Amino acid sequence: MVTSEKQVLAVSEAAAMLNAHPNSVRRWAEIGLLPYFRLGLRGDRRFYREDLERLMQSWQEPQLKLAVVS
Repeated sequence: MVTSEKQVLAVSEAAAMLNAHPNSVRRWAEIGLLPYFRLGLRGDRRFYREDLERLMQSWQEPQLKLAVVS
C-alpha cells in the first residue's frame, strides 16, 4: 500500500519558498489567502507545500482584465 505524505513547512520555510518575508506569510495565513494549521503547545503555524505551490501557480495565471467603457 502506497501512502502519500504531505510535506509540511514552517513559516520561515514557506517564506523562502514564496520569496516573501515571514510576516507576509503570517498575514496571508490570517486573512485566509494561505491555508495553515497550528502545531504544538505554542501554536506554531505550519503549511502544506502543495498549498504554497497552488498559491504560486495562481500568481502565474493571467488575470481577467475588465475594460471600462465610458
